Amino acid sequence: MTETSIPRTEQSLDEEETATLAVDGDDTEADDTEADGDEADGDETEATAGGREKKSVGESDLFRQSEIAADYVEGLLDILDYDGDIDELVAGGRPVVEVVGARLQNLVGQRGATLEALQELTRLAIFRQTGTPSRLLLDVGGYRANRRKELAAVAKNAVEKVKEYGEPVRLEAMSAFERKCVHDVVNAMAGVESESEGVEPNRRIVVRPAD
Repeated sequence: MTETSIPRTEQSLDEEETATLAVDGDDTEADDTEADGDEADGDETEATAGGREKKSVGESDLFRQSEIAADYVEGLLDILDYDGDIDELVAGGRPVVEVVGARLQNLVGQRGATLEALQELTRLAIFRQTGTPSRLLLDVGGYRANRRKELAAVAKNAVEKVKEYGEPVRLEAMSAFERKCVHDVVNAMAGVESESEGVEPNRRIVVRPAD
């Protein structure tokens, strides 16, 4: 099996907070093997895996979540004495907050570890106000967009090796966000497939020839 190395993501959140905020989508490990694993938020009631029904969150509620998140992030920036422009929006059926400005790298951290922690804290702030788990996506300084490009290159390189040698390629451990980016690229290409293996913080992707 071929090994493709990527720096390991550090985990900075405690397990209790992560469990409290776990929801379906590309930021959770449960469904990260599917490139289209996100379920679009709407107004229809859906059945959960346990047989219970849950009410999907409407767009107005999603925008309200982004507003709560923006207020929370703005408060953090004030405490840290950082300057940044904050945009709140709804994109892809989920609330999104983007922070743009100089001197923000400390909010991203190594391999986005600090950003992931801030995202979870911001989701917790939303949950405390609304009582609803949030799939908020927080980005700082365009980190996630840039990281997607890097991971697309990693995924394409793995696919080339699989097609050339016909053997699985096992990637280094990644965060759920990073795994989803790789799955999206791999599953859009013919002749290969990907799946996740292992448990956090050492969960990783294996790219192999399609059956």
